[in-house]
Amino acid sequence: MAWRIRNPRVVLGLLTALNLVNYLDRFVLSAVIAPVQDDLHLSNFVAGLLPAIFLIGYFATSPLFGIRGDRASPGGRNGLIAAGVAAWSVGTVGSGLAVGAGSMVASRALVGVGEASYATLAPSLIDEVAPPTREAAWMAVFSVAMPVGSALGYLVGGLMLHTHGWRAAFFVAGGPGLAAALLCLLVQTPSRAPTLKAHRVDLLETARALAREPLYRRTVLGYAAYTFAMGGFAFWAPKYLHERYGMEAGVASVRFGLVTVLGGLIGTLVGGWVANWAVRAELRALEHGAGEALERRRDAAVARGNLRVCMLGAALGAPLAAIAVAAPSPPIFFAALLPCEVALFLLSGPSNVAILRSAPPAMRASAMALAIFAIHALGDLWSPAIIGLVADHAPMRVALVAVPIVFAIAALTWRKPRFASVGLT
Repeated sequence: MAWRIRNPRVVLGLLTALNLVNYLDRFVLSAVIAPVQDDLHLSNFVAGLLPAIFLIGYFATSPLFGIRGDRASPGGRNGLIAAGVAAWSVGTVGSGLAVGAGSMVASRALVGVGEASYATLAPSLIDEVAPPTREAAWMAVFSVAMPVGSALGYLVGGLMLHTHGWRAAFFVAGGPGLAAALLCLLVQTPSRAPTLKAHRVDLLETARALAREPLYRRTVLGYAAYTFAMGGFAFWAPKYLHERYGMEAGVASVRFGLVTVLGGLIGTLVGGWVANWAVRAELRALEHGAGEALERRRDAAVARGNLRVCMLGAALGAPLAAIAVAAPSPPIFFAALLPCEVALFLLSGPSNVAILRSAPPAMRASAMALAIFAIHALGDLWSPAIIGLVADHAPMRVALVAVPIVFAIAALTWRKPRFASVGLT
């Protein structure tokens, strides 16, 4: 193919745009969950299982895509990304065609499989094309799509629900990805360091090697707690506003989405800037040396600097989330929600950098894939269903009390060990 996308900034822009569509497709369900429950006759517990079905498809296949991505040629990796984008888009459209719980479950599982390919491979590609001194900032730009895309999911869902019904929301959300998938095939990917293909490493051996890395282990466990709380709150927040304050379902989704856009944009961009500062501080404290050992210590320093920002975001977000859940009125809820989301989205970019840099270079696609598996298997696979189950027997605000508590647990997990050395801890 003669024409290729070679400019690293254009590659970043394309992957960021696709990441935006990724999160839009994922969160449009939350925006329309109340009418979906009514039409398909789903309890809160069953509705809370729909994100779990998506996540089973997502995290169960992500390690396979990670291993395949580390072994694939650059062109093969592009094909995997394109196939993933097309698959999640078809699944989103299929969600709008669902006639019962079974067809909705199948559609959400397909969305999960498609997103697994993209979410696993795209960050490792950015890690390769980004300038070394700007990696956190570039990852923050890519991660801006998380709050903006999530918010667009609420906005598109809320607006389409109000004008054309909940099914139309899925049709509008799923369409752009089908066209954008073709662009992935045009990306000129860079040559890479020796990969897993050369070492003949299998999935279980890779997982064991990564589990032996203390810094990688701490990063992933904290991210699992964060994902538990974030996933549960993001899924149920629009319905909480509807039930607690009597807001119309579409209006609640739109307002929540607007606050998420603002808070997410501010938090993600500021988080990238703060992470660059934290990384420079860690690198200044680095011992002198040479060769591969120095490179691994530099990677560990970059990971630790980004992890400090993750800890800060979760520590600030926990009490603000508690205030929002306990708010007696919508104005107080949204007044606490905005700074809460700014704090929690500080770690959007730094968390990905910490995962990648706490792993050996030849295993980074696999490291991202296994992190995706772990954070969802231990995190938001369970939280929407658990919160929904509690909400079937108690007020929703009681069920949401777990959210700020688990954010605090994430912050404690990410705290630097008291006696840690400059090594890979």
